[in-house]
Amino acid sequence: FYQPWVRQALPRGDWDTIETMLRIYLQQFSHLVNEGAMQRDVPYPFVVQCMAGCQLYPNRTSRSFAYVAYNGQEFLSFDTDNATWTLSQNTSLSRYVQAVLQNYTAFSELVEIIFNDTCVDDMEVFLRAGGRAALERQEVPVATVFARTPSPHQLLLVCHVTTFYPRPISVAWLRDGHEVPPGPALNTSPILPNADLTYQLRSVLAVAPRDGHSYACRVRHRSLGTRSLLVPWGNSHVLLLTGLVAALLAATAAAA
Repeated sequence: FYQPWVRQALPRGDWDTIETMLRIYLQQFSHLVNEGAMQRDVPYPFVVQCMAGCQLYPNRTSRSFAYVAYNGQEFLSFDTDNATWTLSQNTSLSRYVQAVLQNYTAFSELVEIIFNDTCVDDMEVFLRAGGRAALERQEVPVATVFARTPSPHQLLLVCHVTTFYPRPISVAWLRDGHEVPPGPALNTSPILPNADLTYQLRSVLAVAPRDGHSYACRVRHRSLGTRSLLVPWGNSHVLLLTGLVAALLAATAAAA
């Protein structure tokens, strides 16, 4: 289980029921996929993916969702309110699968029960058993700035931010104190999970070596409150310190 507090939240009998329902769902779904592929002469190999779950909101309402993808593209979605399958792409194959699933009422009813009842009820149990504290915790991000030189004419400044929770975060590069706008020189990765249930990402800025500007990575996150984490690039730090020393020397010389 991805979250360590999930397993102990329900008795063994409830887990057996959930696992049986999911096993039936997967077996039926696999059978339907292969049956449809053979009838429609779909070339093998192909990839079918499913994503399903439920969301609970603070006002005690909920939303369930189920999506099917074919070769990496969203294919069908399940409307849990009306127990109907909706086309995400209008092709002969998607229309065929939609018709098969819609006529297979037992399968649609099982999906509706899993996501409208079982998922929501068990999620509330998980939250009471310790999940709420785990999900509402805050982990402070750790940011590191370093540089790579892919060519003599280009410098890549890398800001690696990791071990933060919850997931939402803002990472930006500052040039001479001003935020660098989106563009071809700026490349930020998706937010990725860590093994310890925190998150990480990288933001890479391409610059010209010795361009005379100062650079810093700014991180904003819920765990920091109203503060921002500001990590200057090492060379930028030297340049800023040098400028400060030069200003002090100039002021001293003028006073003398």
